[in-house]
Amino acid sequence: MIRAAGVAEVTDADFDDEVLGAELPVLVEFTADWCPPCRQMSPVVSALAAQESDRLKVVQLDVDTNPETTNAYKVLSMPTFMVFRGGEPVKSMVGARPKRRLLEELSDVL
Repeated sequence: MIRAAGVAEVTDADFDDEVLGAELPVLVEFTADWCPPCRQMSPVVSALAAQESDRLKVVQLDVDTNPETTNAYKVLSMPTFMVFRGGEPVKSMVGARPKRRLLEELSDVL
């Protein structure tokens, strides 16, 4: 998986603890190595994680090696971004976008 710098990877095994049990809202990027838009989003996700670390946890999940979580949330396209708050998905966005637009779309859930 293409890891965004400073962004933790979650798996099927630790998704409940790391995402659903988190105190902060969590932005999960569902991603894959073979996905060009996912590679394009790597620096954006890294910058967002650093900029918003006090109010948002940012993680990545590789869809190819974590089918349980991917299927549970019906993720079909990459990258898919989902925000979880209080253990529930509260927002979903599909596709690459500039950081400014991503921040605008997240403003109502932060």
